[in-house]
Amino acid sequence: MVGRLGVFLVDTNVWLEVLLAQQKSEEAKSFLGSVEADLLCITELSLYSIGIIMGRLGKGSEYRAFVSDTVEESGVRRVILDTREIKELPDLHERFGLDFDDAYQYAAAEKNDLTIVSFDRDFDNTERGRVLPSNAAEQTGEIP
Repeated sequence: MVGRLGVFLVDTNVWLEVLLAQQKSEEAKSFLGSVEADLLCITELSLYSIGIIMGRLGKGSEYRAFVSDTVEESGVRRVILDTREIKELPDLHERFGLDFDDAYQYAAAEKNDLTIVSFDRDFDNTERGRVLPSNAAEQTGEIP
């Protein structure tokens, strides 16, 4: 795993675990609740993807609250790729076999030297790798 110790790019699936109360939501909540918000990052693509999913599920008010709580109030940092970086995403697909979403997350982590926190095993085949939320929380030094 490559990335600055204790500075995390939280993948879309981690946020969705909590928002949709899915099987691994407790692990995700524990991680998100144990790390200072200024050590967490979310990509613009994750914000859009979560919005699309929540909208399809009729959870617009929950999405609005998520954006307000996560981005506006808590201090979680937004990460955005510029056009040049977006044009390089197909290279990550070819190099690591990542789909577009994962390539975007990977490029954002690489650009900002962040540790990817994800339940997605596709990152295991990359140079940066990923950590599970339960393991990432241990890196902060805030959890025994």
